[in-house]
Amino acid sequence: MDREELQKRTYAFALRVVRMVKTWQYDLANKCIGDQLVRAATSVAANYRAARRSRSDREFLAKMSIVVEEVDESLFWLSLAIDAQCVSVEKAGLLRDEAEQLLKIFASTRATLKRRGASAPNHPITKSPN
Repeated sequence: MDREELQKRTYAFALRVVRMVKTWQYDLANKCIGDQLVRAATSVAANYRAARRSRSDREFLAKMSIVVEEVDESLFWLSLAIDAQCVSVEKAGLLRDEAEQLLKIFASTRATLKRRGASAPNHPITKSPN
């Protein structure tokens, strides 16, 4: 998966979360959980976009660390939303699966960058498409 595909995937994830939360019945728990979930999911996409425009390897690694934290937080809020019955497993299960996949991709990227001293020119997320 190249950088463009991953950027589109993170954007689609954020958009799907926003659309799902907009369908929830309004009550205090749904509002609280929904707000946190939307913030985390949209932060995944925004920070990955920012990482792609980073000015240095160190800045890229820092942004990727934020992406890992935010996708992990999205997973937490999705799981809580399901367990608290804000949303059904049927409606949120695919989003939770997508968050788990994104977490694996970004955590792997971050680990590779750390191992290589924040310079991974051949990693699929950092290499330029040719």
